[in-house]
Amino acid sequence: MDSIKNRIQKLGKALGRQHVPDNYTDYSSLKTEYEALANRDVKILQKESKKQRIQEIQGRSDLNSKWTFANLIEDSEDVIEAVSYARSFIAAHEDLSWRRSGAHMMIFYGDYGRGKSHTAGAIAHELIEKFEISVLYRQLSSILDMRLFSYDFSANDNAGQKYREINQELLDVDLLILDEVCVNETILKKNAQSWLGNVLRQRLANHKNCILITNHNLIELENAIGRYCFESIKEYDTYKVKFSGPSRRKEIIPAQPESQPIQKMSGYQPNQVK
Repeated sequence: MDSIKNRIQKLGKALGRQHVPDNYTDYSSLKTEYEALANRDVKILQKESKKQRIQEIQGRSDLNSKWTFANLIEDSEDVIEAVSYARSFIAAHEDLSWRRSGAHMMIFYGDYGRGKSHTAGAIAHELIEKFEISVLYRQLSSILDMRLFSYDFSANDNAGQKYREINQELLDVDLLILDEVCVNETILKKNAQSWLGNVLRQRLANHKNCILITNHNLIELENAIGRYCFESIKEYDTYKVKFSGPSRRKEIIPAQPESQPIQKMSGYQPNQVK
């Protein structure tokens, strides 16, 4: 059977017209070509749209941009173990049934400067990049301060409205990272314990995940946040990760006292009166 191209050429000859040029492309080929171009354009638009969504999520998260796994030095057993837990937590998000099965909480505890906040931030950045998970990083003390200022009804700085917006974000965001929970060995006041316990319970009911970061050990943490809060934590699928060892932050005060004598200023006598 003649192709469409051959039949058009024969028809053209019968009508006394020139033959169809060799570079003629039939409809099915054109359709295939245009569909490929359209699919390419759609993929480009999808990629750009995803990039924009990720940037918006990152912008709202309040995360430190340096908190990535690439910048985290795995030079001790506690950090290596923490990164292993972190990557397992991230990988679990591939399973939609796991994500929908309940609320999950990671508790990072240990001394200052061990990389707790950095590891939590690295988890958050990867979840945003891979799954477009919404994240909110907050220090507990800053939220409590905002909560306190919101009760000043005579203020003109809209503190009450700002706090209500933040409080709603605490409930809605997919992953909430609360840092410096009861920092400096403080104990939450009873009303703050009730508030935090209610936030955790509402997030639990909506299958929202959390990361809590504290300098307390787990026994001290229960005392610091109160039984009501701690019972809320127990309801989550909980992963406890301990950070140990000395601080990774650089020393400001030298380890050994400086032994060099103080040099006198030339021309200066201690008892000299001007």
